[in-house]
Amino acid sequence: MLKLNGKVWIASLLALIGLFGSSLPQAALAAPNQPDIARGVLVRDESGDTTTPIKHVIVIIGENHTYDNVFGTYQPVHGQSVNNLLSEGIVTPSGNLGPNVSKAEQKTATDTKTYNLKPKKTGAYNTLPQPNTTYAQGQPQNVPDARFPANLPNGPYQITKYVPYLNSYVGDPIHRFYQMWQQQDGGKADLYTWVHQTAGDDNGANPPKPIYQGALSMGYYNMSTGDAPYFKQLADTYSSSDNYHQAVMGGTGANHIMLGTGDAAYYQNAQGQPTVPPSNQIENPNPKPGTNNNYTQDGYSGGSYSNCSDRSQPGVGPVQRYIHSLPYAPFRNGDCAPGAYYLLNNYLPGYTPSGQLSSGTPYIVPPQQFPTIGDELSARNVTWKYYGQGMNDGKTPSPYFCGICDPFQYATSIMTTKLKNNLQDFTQFQKDVTNNTLPAVSFIKPDEIHDGHPASSSLSIFENYSKDIVTEVQSNPKLFKDTAIFITFDEGGGYYDSGYIQPLTFFGDGPRIPLMLVSPYAKRGYVDHTYNDHVSLLKFIETNWRLHPLSSRSLDNLPNPRMSDRNPYKPTNGPAIGNLMEMFNFHQDR
Repeated sequence: MLKLNGKVWIASLLALIGLFGSSLPQAALAAPNQPDIARGVLVRDESGDTTTPIKHVIVIIGENHTYDNVFGTYQPVHGQSVNNLLSEGIVTPSGNLGPNVSKAEQKTATDTKTYNLKPKKTGAYNTLPQPNTTYAQGQPQNVPDARFPANLPNGPYQITKYVPYLNSYVGDPIHRFYQMWQQQDGGKADLYTWVHQTAGDDNGANPPKPIYQGALSMGYYNMSTGDAPYFKQLADTYSSSDNYHQAVMGGTGANHIMLGTGDAAYYQNAQGQPTVPPSNQIENPNPKPGTNNNYTQDGYSGGSYSNCSDRSQPGVGPVQRYIHSLPYAPFRNGDCAPGAYYLLNNYLPGYTPSGQLSSGTPYIVPPQQFPTIGDELSARNVTWKYYGQGMNDGKTPSPYFCGICDPFQYATSIMTTKLKNNLQDFTQFQKDVTNNTLPAVSFIKPDEIHDGHPASSSLSIFENYSKDIVTEVQSNPKLFKDTAIFITFDEGGGYYDSGYIQPLTFFGDGPRIPLMLVSPYAKRGYVDHTYNDHVSLLKFIETNWRLHPLSSRSLDNLPNPRMSDRNPYKPTNGPAIGNLMEMFNFHQDR
């Protein structure tokens, strides 16, 4: 989310930093042998039985931290291994650079004509530029952050060597779609700093004046010296993953939509047919004339949609050529349909929490026709709710409520039916726990004060928010005995991560993000290496309650990964994503 002057301005005249993919009308995109699922016509199953002892799933979604940013120096319990900055020798437990820091060395490059995923390298940074404050609370705005050195060594640096862990606000790295593809440099992950120094929007300045963010993206928290103590405790006591990914390159909106649908959003008319958005809302990451990689139109200036089925469109060709050059074919059903303009930066959903059509800005995603996990659960009489902090039950939501984060507010099937009543304020979650009325599936979204988003929140605040929820559920033994609590983040927020990324479609996957499982059935201290992403949460819910994939396009159709002992992180049958079952032990003595 873009946050200005301590507030969230969602889908204002400045488009937000997220990213969207999108889904065409399901009837138009359906596989011939799946017409009913594709149209969202779901078969009823009254049983409500589960395939495991888990009767309650709770998903808590924070904001904007990669796995290495939080777990970069995590040392697992005896018998477990992990892939992170420390295990790779990139950093040391004390937060200094390690012997293999060259793996994370940041390069300089030049790109002055057309957007390029692998621009020509011009060298490496001698030292990293000073991180920028952006809009960090309590700091001067959009200036080099004087709390950090101006000559950081070229590699990841420990944030808390310079600012305290608790309740400290640091700048917000840019993290939009084309930027995140470019900073990966085809898997080398060596252009994070260069992209953040060049691609940022200049808000229409003439001559162009890019936003120079310095080395914001290279910061990490150090568990070895005491940062994120509660998350470390959860990983030591229960289960975590070091191969769980954001499902879409880019930011908040698209990843929340994917988490609820396994799909994405596109510009469409009232009949669900793809149409062309206004020209000022079409993405163009080609460099402005006379600049090195300063994008022509990227998010903040009004966009951005891309017709990603047309390789001649700005930015599209390089991404499509890269994913189609891989040794496996991408998931074609979930890729770009002809004529569809997919949203790659955050806009408001088509509906308000109360079910009214959104208004007041041109930057609104038209109501979407895709089926959601809420539709499928309701069709099988499995209860569910989305608890949004600050939603206020749809009556004048708090200014800190995340309007772009609720995947169900985008869907006509939810917001024009009684299912919209399943969207409730977070205060109702606390009542439901106390009264033993918690639904089978719960999604919890903190507001911008508590979500951990850099600049407007902090990792420590989200850590304590998660702790309060876990403690509350654990204090109800009747509830906790058959519950699985998943704690994750919507996306990496532009922070550096050293892990492998498996491209599935044009839209992603993106970098690794943390995932922790708290449950009596979690494997103790286990670090799961299975390749997973946000849609793995859908696959777990679907497997547990015997549900169908949501549509022929949704990524929950992908098979579970087959992993080799030689490389447990990279599926041998890609594209493939897991269903999180490996994190559980359902055969333990009770």
